[in-house]
Amino acid sequence: MLNKKENYEVAVVGATGAVGRRMLSTLEERNFPVAGLTALASARSAGQTLRYQGRSIEVRQLNENSFKGIDIALFSAGGAVSRQYAPIAVESGCVVIDNSSAWRMEKGVPLIVPEVNPDALGDKPEIIANPNCSTVQMVVALKPIHDRYRIRRVVVSTYQSVSGSGQKAIKELEQQSRAVLDGKPIEKKVYPHQIAFNCLPHIDVFLDNGYSKEEMKMVNETRKILGDESIEISPTTVRVPVFYSHSEAVYVETEQPMTAEEIKKLLSEFPGVRVVDAPGKNEYPLAVEAAGKGEVVVGRIRKDLARENAINFWVVSDNLLKGAALNAVQIAELLIKRVSS
Repeated sequence: MLNKKENYEVAVVGATGAVGRRMLSTLEERNFPVAGLTALASARSAGQTLRYQGRSIEVRQLNENSFKGIDIALFSAGGAVSRQYAPIAVESGCVVIDNSSAWRMEKGVPLIVPEVNPDALGDKPEIIANPNCSTVQMVVALKPIHDRYRIRRVVVSTYQSVSGSGQKAIKELEQQSRAVLDGKPIEKKVYPHQIAFNCLPHIDVFLDNGYSKEEMKMVNETRKILGDESIEISPTTVRVPVFYSHSEAVYVETEQPMTAEEIKKLLSEFPGVRVVDAPGKNEYPLAVEAAGKGEVVVGRIRKDLARENAINFWVVSDNLLKGAALNAVQIAELLIKRVSS
């Protein structure tokens, strides 16, 4: 259980990864009340140095004694690590905010997007789950629509950047792109097919129902976050040759009719959302412009051509920020606000 303090001892697990590095920079940029910061990673990464608040921090090897004296631990080191070490951290008196899929659907573990379901945090959380990156940006856009018009059905196609697969995938896209342009053979290590100048309708493993694990994450997590198991969700997730930011085409059916202008106004007033919707001026959400920013950007908002109670829109967000690091830090901010009130 977290106790009220002026400043908190914080650990970042997986600190040398793409999301871990963003967690460090986000803590710094948002002036999170850090008394001391511990950077943790595997034995392979131990000994490296990272920058935080103008000084170098040596990365320590993660072990069972890593969480003594730690108040809040931000995990981004994969599900297996989270399953093993999150309970150890809790036993040490630490609150865990986990970015992996390990705990998201666990009964009693809150799955939180602070703008969407802050009350789900509960009174004394021990492990708090950070949703999947593709789910986060979608539910931020869906929340005000659901509250006003009640969503019945969602059909979503994602266009997800390679940074969602980590540093090695970023490097693979860069190397493959150079090889293709230079007329040289490409190497495939992260993905089963060439990602440069290509689209792969394959994220995570495929399940018996024909959907991928990534797609089912969007189904199950969206229902849990919005607190409505009746919402029908049909997802297709695609990896695209973009370095940062995920894009999504979303179709929404509601119980009540609405206009595009009503949806634009509703979204523009919702925390964390920026509406960019002037297609006549070539203004709409772009992955390259969302990269490095913490907002969820929505545009191309338009009524469905056939159904009165349906809308289409395009939503973009930096998957390493709002989809991961920023959302985790916002959860930590919500947590300390709760213990301070």
